[in-house]
Amino acid sequence: MIELQAILNLPSIRYLAQDESRIGRKTETARVITAKGVKPIAKVDWPREAFWLYGVVEPLSGWHWSQTYTHLNQVNFQQFLDDLSESLGDTVAVMQLDRAPAHRAKAIQWPENLIPLFQPPHSPELNPIERFWQHLKATWKGENFPSLDALKQRVDQALAQLSPEHVQSLTSFDFILDALLQTAFQRAA
Repeated sequence: MIELQAILNLPSIRYLAQDESRIGRKTETARVITAKGVKPIAKVDWPREAFWLYGVVEPLSGWHWSQTYTHLNQVNFQQFLDDLSESLGDTVAVMQLDRAPAHRAKAIQWPENLIPLFQPPHSPELNPIERFWQHLKATWKGENFPSLDALKQRVDQALAQLSPEHVQSLTSFDFILDALLQTAFQRAA
């Protein structure tokens, strides 16, 4: 079947998980281990500056792709979809996403190579990219940033350090891998 797909010049199909995450200058804090009776001291900033990181991950390969925007809205989501579509080229992707209003806006023009697959309401735990965001934000816990640009540089640095194997380990849920492998075997048969 895979050879037939290549001979007929049919596009390959990928599974992607999509979401957005708000990233701000407010210091991310976490529990730390100290000696009994010792309270850790850390400087915490509370500025209100933030940006949105729109992203996709491919659990099977560990590929990830993201862009930053100032707001979470339909206009920025449309730009994200158009840029993602162009980056994928002829590849067709089934993209799992939540039911955010920006994702379901009637004005959204879905590119031909992106097929939306909306997950059930109120179930972020089903989207593998949520674990990706958690891990990403944990890389700068306790850090303070003098500006939004400094924070963006830190985010870019953290994204660049993520290997495909690391992304796979974060996002490869068993039920997703089982479904993808079953589909691949059925297509090969």
